[in-house]
Amino acid sequence: MLLHPLLLGFIFTLHIHASSAAIDSIAPGQRLVCGVSDKLVSLNGKFAAGFFQTGSKSHDTLNWYLGIWFNKVPKITPVWLANRDDPITQPALVRFIISEDGNLVILDQATNSVIWSSGVSIRTNTTIAMLMNNGNLVLQNASNSSDILWQSFDHPTNTFLPDAKIGRDKVTGLTRRLVSSKNSIDPARGRYCNELVPIRLILTLLNSSIVYWSSGEWNGQYFSTIPEMLSHNLIDFKFVNNTNEEYFTFSLLNDTMIMHHLLDVSGQLKTLIWDEVSQDWLGSYSNPRAQCDVYALCGPFTVCDDNSAPYCSCMKGFSIRSPEDWELNDRSGGCVRNTPLNCGSNRSTAGMTDKFYSLSNVKLPRNSGNVGAATSDRECAEVCLRNCSCTAYSFTYSTCSIWHEELVNVKQQHADTTDTNDSAVYLRLAAKEMQNQKPGRRVTIRILAVTIVSALGLLALILLVVLLMIRRNNRGWSGGTLKNPQDGGGIIAFRYTDLQRATRNFSEKLGAGGFGSVFKAYLTDSATMAVKRLDGACQGEKQFRAEVTSVGVIQHINLVRLIGFCCEGEQRLLAYEHMPNRSLDIHLFQNNNTVLNWCTKYKIALGVARGLTYLHESCQDLIIHCDIKPQNILLDKSFVAKIADFGMAKLIGRDFSRVLTTARGTVGYLAPEWISGVAITPKVDVYC
Repeated sequence: MLLHPLLLGFIFTLHIHASSAAIDSIAPGQRLVCGVSDKLVSLNGKFAAGFFQTGSKSHDTLNWYLGIWFNKVPKITPVWLANRDDPITQPALVRFIISEDGNLVILDQATNSVIWSSGVSIRTNTTIAMLMNNGNLVLQNASNSSDILWQSFDHPTNTFLPDAKIGRDKVTGLTRRLVSSKNSIDPARGRYCNELVPIRLILTLLNSSIVYWSSGEWNGQYFSTIPEMLSHNLIDFKFVNNTNEEYFTFSLLNDTMIMHHLLDVSGQLKTLIWDEVSQDWLGSYSNPRAQCDVYALCGPFTVCDDNSAPYCSCMKGFSIRSPEDWELNDRSGGCVRNTPLNCGSNRSTAGMTDKFYSLSNVKLPRNSGNVGAATSDRECAEVCLRNCSCTAYSFTYSTCSIWHEELVNVKQQHADTTDTNDSAVYLRLAAKEMQNQKPGRRVTIRILAVTIVSALGLLALILLVVLLMIRRNNRGWSGGTLKNPQDGGGIIAFRYTDLQRATRNFSEKLGAGGFGSVFKAYLTDSATMAVKRLDGACQGEKQFRAEVTSVGVIQHINLVRLIGFCCEGEQRLLAYEHMPNRSLDIHLFQNNNTVLNWCTKYKIALGVARGLTYLHESCQDLIIHCDIKPQNILLDKSFVAKIADFGMAKLIGRDFSRVLTTARGTVGYLAPEWISGVAITPKVDVYC
């Protein structure tokens, strides 16, 4: 009599929702219900699995997916999806269960159809699915946990989790690779792929032979183009190549850190770290480092410029094909022609022949065809005009190159660019698009005459206005300082237009970091400075000026001197003294003609130590830098070391007793205190 009610109770528990308790596994008869809060949670609480919704109401794309995400991160951040290409639009009666044949399936009970299945041949019908502590969803034999029948780690989407593998199984032929999402709200397969080819990682266009980034070969310790892997003290990297497998993997030496390594929509491999203070993901690393090095990022008939925001812009005579997709960071559609070409019509009509527009200082796109018969620029242009499919030409080094159909992967070059494959590309446009490009001689003379007369008439007025502005503006380009020391500590308050002019419209990029990009500015022919344009600065003007004040009063021979700042509208810029020998990492990690001798290295190390001592012990508000690394150690013309970016760190009281539990700074240079929860001390700046 006792056995009967116990049996009924057991049968009942098989059909309760998984959300009734925090469980990490699902057995036959149990289910996760779409549209409610059912989920599996790993034993360590780090990962969760279940149904979640993504998309945007404004784009009418709210869909449901079965996946795995970081359970302790309030922003749903998927790390794996089962049905990324088959979203659920009608969640009613959709369930995640173990089917009768032992497979994991997403079942639409309304139509009795399978939306997704693990799809393996099961040797036993007694299976159980478990979410492991590393985020791996495993289907295993219920009576033998070592008998793994299927696992999500074998089918990654866009995320590379610790302990997972990128590579191939030589026995079964299984290939594990990352594929980016379609856009910022649609997780379907996108354009870019990260995979392992013999002893190196590559980034390619999906299902294409075009490789736009390579890690270099594995040398036993790191990939040859990523030497900074050696300095990672929180990550253990491993490369395996034997008769059965070839794969790359990594593990976290402290599992409390939440790290997200993914192939982004942008085509870049990115490493993000979750920051509890800002409640957001902070970028730590990306490859390729320049966004425009991603092949065809902007789509056809566009120009990609790393120094502009946004990166992509349409060529002259073209307009964005799909503005909605561009808003979602999917620019693969590129731009379309505003006016059709005149090819095939009566070209004898005056003024109706197609014209060419010059795109100067651009990296020549791939897949051009060489025309040996054309020995001059004019002949090259004629060859293009005679071919209806020709869209552009270039005549460089006495070689005629033409491009057919779509023009892709055009990248704007700048003065600091080392790539020598740049020249002018002449874009073919309809005559209508060029009507205002080169007016006739008579019209030109008339316009010139009117302009000269107008200029002479206004010259006196302009000079008067300029004189009044100089007299009234005490904070101008002339070097005036703020009258109130509390407003800027006596440093120069620049106008944005002056910094824009001095940097030549931010054209000469010196480098980029976590806080923004740095550009070279010219005060005179011999005087220069470095201007940092801050990214994501959200302080009000009063708060920004107060922070500038605290940094401006800090003066030391081994600290980069702050010259001035700009605070206009949303613009936040800082002007520093220029360091001719750039940063230390260039001399240590990159190909450089300068080899530092022992005396110079010793002088640099001593200078860094003196600078840190000043920050830790001599400042009025003691500062812990929190991000000491070769990139933040700059060298002047005499190779004197100067610490940069110290003003970006949090100012901490004299006792340094504040406890922070999330990492600050750059992965690879972090002290254990950041992830162990103990009090932060100045020692984090000298950890190695």
